[in-house]
Amino acid sequence: MNKIKQIFINLPFILNNILLIPDIMATAYVLINCELGKEETIIESLKHLDSVKEVHGTFGAYDIIAKIEHAEKEKLREIIIWSIRKIEYIRSTLTLMGIEGQN
Repeated sequence: MNKIKQIFINLPFILNNILLIPDIMATAYVLINCELGKEETIIESLKHLDSVKEVHGTFGAYDIIAKIEHAEKEKLREIIIWSIRKIEYIRSTLTLMGIEGQN
């Protein structure tokens, strides 16, 4: 019974510490090549995906860059493979994964 009482006494401290733990999000940048003239269509499609935090058209070797975030790395991978790469008019992608702690 003493241990249970001790847990309840310390519960506010424990909960406070849990709430102070920062959210660690897995981050990826997806560089996208698409069919000519379809950039805006793809950008609009990407904006509707929950894990897509930023999308920009670019000049250079790639047409679009998208910043993707999710709490789970595996889920991030699934979003890229099964959602982003399946968007019509995307020809190819290159994914750059962020390194945790180097932001």
